[in-house]
Amino acid sequence: MGKIDLKNKVVLITGGGKNLGSLISRTFAAKGAKIAIHYNSNSSKVDSEKTLAAVKQAGGDGFIYQADLTKIENITKLFDETISRLGGIDIAINTAGMVLKKPYAETTEEDYDTMFDINSKIAYFFIQEAGKKLNENGKICNIATSLLAAYTGLYSTYAGAKAPTEHFVRMASKEFGERGISVTNVAPGPMDTPFFYGQESDDAVAYHKSASALGGLTKIEDIVPIVEFLVTDGWWITGQTIFANGGYTTR
Repeated sequence: MGKIDLKNKVVLITGGGKNLGSLISRTFAAKGAKIAIHYNSNSSKVDSEKTLAAVKQAGGDGFIYQADLTKIENITKLFDETISRLGGIDIAINTAGMVLKKPYAETTEEDYDTMFDINSKIAYFFIQEAGKKLNENGKICNIATSLLAAYTGLYSTYAGAKAPTEHFVRMASKEFGERGISVTNVAPGPMDTPFFYGQESDDAVAYHKSASALGGLTKIEDIVPIVEFLVTDGWWITGQTIFANGGYTTR
């Protein structure tokens, strides 16, 4: 396929307004991409507006779009709005996720349903919609977690809800491959963002920092180039989960 760049590519990013999603949005825009920035709740609106301003300052085009993607019709609307406003979609990246650290014995049905809706259901139907509506030779990337290769307690619903995405990605890549669409999972280690610190004690933070072979928590700056590679020149990698965590877990 030759060298692939991001210039004039249309990129849809769930959770694109803050943390990892925001850095992907800003980085891709600086390389000429048009960015559809999804965000979920009103609490993310200000960050998403700042990300859009940075996208435009970098010379990129884009818009922000609020939606609860656990309602599947909103995933369809998000894709259709992106196509309507930006002329199509070349790359679809799902960073949506929610973490819960809780003993198995204390987990409620509501906990389970919420975690699987956000971490599993959204991923499934996002990948499905992308497979229907991406341009030929499009790229799909989903963000998972390195807990998929961990032997630990307390994260049963988080790791459990992310685990099916390995199969979603594998099977979608097989089905979408005839259109040149690659589908991948990136599984970061614990990332140095507010998403991580909310449920961790100081002792747990210290442990996570010490657990990686290369030392420290995963930085979003270390994940963005991997995502960029997979949706550009690394398109030949498909159906796989890439563990990017500095040696925090491995298979």
